[in-house]
Amino acid sequence: MLIVADENIPLLDAFFAGFGEIRRVPGRVIDRANVEQADVLLVRSVTNVNRQLLEGSKVRFVGTCTIGTDHLDLDYFQQAGITWSSAPGCNARGVVDYVLGSLLTLAEIEGADLTQRTYGVVGAGEVGGRLVKVLQGLGWNVLVCDPPRQAAEGGDYVSLEQIIEQCDVISLHTPLDKQGPQSTWHLFDKNRLNQLKPGTWLINASRGPVIDNAALRQVLLQREDLQAVLDVWEAEPEVDVALVELCVLATPHIAGYSLDGKQRGTAQIYQAFCEFLGQPEQVHLSDLLPAPWLSGVTLNADSDPAWALAMLCRGVYDPRRDDADFRRSLVGNVSEQRAAFDALRKHYPLRREIDGLKVRIEGDSPALQRIVAALGASAV
Repeated sequence: MLIVADENIPLLDAFFAGFGEIRRVPGRVIDRANVEQADVLLVRSVTNVNRQLLEGSKVRFVGTCTIGTDHLDLDYFQQAGITWSSAPGCNARGVVDYVLGSLLTLAEIEGADLTQRTYGVVGAGEVGGRLVKVLQGLGWNVLVCDPPRQAAEGGDYVSLEQIIEQCDVISLHTPLDKQGPQSTWHLFDKNRLNQLKPGTWLINASRGPVIDNAALRQVLLQREDLQAVLDVWEAEPEVDVALVELCVLATPHIAGYSLDGKQRGTAQIYQAFCEFLGQPEQVHLSDLLPAPWLSGVTLNADSDPAWALAMLCRGVYDPRRDDADFRRSLVGNVSEQRAAFDALRKHYPLRREIDGLKVRIEGDSPALQRIVAALGASAV
């Protein structure tokens, strides 16, 4: 069996070596010649897998070690009898940690009280849903917009217009849908961007084209009151350098790049492949993850809650490092910048997740207990 895989997928040998030959290829250059004789194709979000790539090949299983599936032609898979699997929720916690770190940075710059802002979460799937739980667990005011879920389930959702009108912070976690009544392509166009409340913080860690990047650059130039955090870009790995310069934080699509999230994605595809083959799982992620660098923290019950929140989050992950690395990479011509974007992702440093942290509180403090519980850390 020949398995062609994006070279950036971690633990490939640990999970898939027992099935046959593994051929690693950079995700952006996987082409028909690479997959023609392959039985299995494993990718991440940078590879478009469609009829043009797969027609005439031997591929019968496609796995993407990511939450999103907008890079997969699912209609063609059904027609061709190709089984596929994604990894829903694999990096959701990492993205939540990224948003928390971004909020702390924005609050520090502006001297804002995070407890007094109104948060709008657009898209309540695996990522957005977890973010909502964390923000609500902290006792913060959160409004949620998700028209597909609202239509299917009902529930306490609001319109996008209400989000724009009422929220001081808007975090985008919607999939990219280019067509249909629920299209999210340029969901935030120039008109909606101009309607944002004065002083709004806009965070996008979903897909680049959910925001019209050219329009955002124009609006940010005209409205110094707005603050933007972008992890995703409309033409990545090429980015609008002028837009980067206008963002408070700018990063190369790494919001969900925690070690746990990336390895969890591989594990989920391995599980789906075992099911496809009708074989029992022989490898388990819990046996492969290394011990975290920061395994535990002790807090005195008299600790200031705002300080404790920032310390716990930043002790595990602070996006300012990734912002600095990204800005230093934006030199040379466009080709060199594109290569640097992918290099930052390929050689991304080890990063763990906040919910793996163990926290001991010495004394009685309901406020600190609430923070620890909301973050999903383990109270010991």
